[in-house]
Amino acid sequence: MKIGGKLSGFNISALGLSIQRKKMNLIAENIAKANTVRDVNGQPYQRKTLIVKQKQDPFSKALMNDRGTLKLRTTERNHFMQPVKTEPLTKQQAGLEFKEITDASEGEVVYMPEHPNADENGYVKMSNVNIVTEMVDMIAATRSYEANLTALNSSKQIIKDTLEI
Repeated sequence: MKIGGKLSGFNISALGLSIQRKKMNLIAENIAKANTVRDVNGQPYQRKTLIVKQKQDPFSKALMNDRGTLKLRTTERNHFMQPVKTEPLTKQQAGLEFKEITDASEGEVVYMPEHPNADENGYVKMSNVNIVTEMVDMIAATRSYEANLTALNSSKQIIKDTLEI
């Protein structure tokens, strides 16, 4: 999600909202398929999670320009030699890496001899989705979404108040 303009607070909050929405979608998929004994590959459904990592660049590297010298200048009349340009943040510009990973842990093995997917001993391998864990993750993602929404509304209110001056 992008909110255009030169208001980076909006863009940061929008990026956070987008990440939390993706997490909630994966959690909802996990809950919906919690009782799926066989998927298209004939295996029990495996829980999916979203991993978001910040690329770790050293702080000194962020301060260097193309020539390898510091970008900082001494104080002068025009602190910035060129206008500051802010664009909507994309995940690449924000330095984020998204990975959807599948949990490879084994699910429960339940004795159900009448089930069509039971093995020769009458046991069925279930999915590894734990509803309690998914609900806790959903609550955490919802709270993070609400926090980003509050930050977005605060930025909006600051802009409104600035225009009233």
